[in-house]
Amino acid sequence: MRLQIALNVKNLDRAIAFYSEMFASPVHKQRPGYANFEIQNPPLKLVLFEYPAATENLNHIGVECLSEQAFETASARLHQSDLVTSDVAETGCCHAKQTKFWATGPDELDWEWYRILDDAPHDQSGDQQSSGAGCCGQQPGKEMQPDQVCCA
Repeated sequence: MRLQIALNVKNLDRAIAFYSEMFASPVHKQRPGYANFEIQNPPLKLVLFEYPAATENLNHIGVECLSEQAFETASARLHQSDLVTSDVAETGCCHAKQTKFWATGPDELDWEWYRILDDAPHDQSGDQQSSGAGCCGQQPGKEMQPDQVCCA
């Protein structure tokens, strides 16, 4: 597993330049309004959403499970403890096909637990945009802000 931090940034190009230099790591994936880094040291998935009107820098925190067994174990444990606030779903999200669920902390901080099934799906337009539930930091049932770039 590795921790994921998803940030709202005002200018994606400036943020990419900054985080590339800070972590000495190239961008793993970049799309309009979106970029992610797979940083080796410290092990971190850093996700950037271009969202100029965001009132907070933190979009959400997540845990990327790197194997099916790690995901299944975490899912079973967290579902049993009633910490999970959404069902496990397979979705097109953040320009990847994922299986995921969400847990919300006592102070309303959203935690995304996910496993990537396909990091570079061929259809970048259909499933990605139509899958609003759980898409790009949006927990099912929460509204996306009008100028937030997500799966575009």
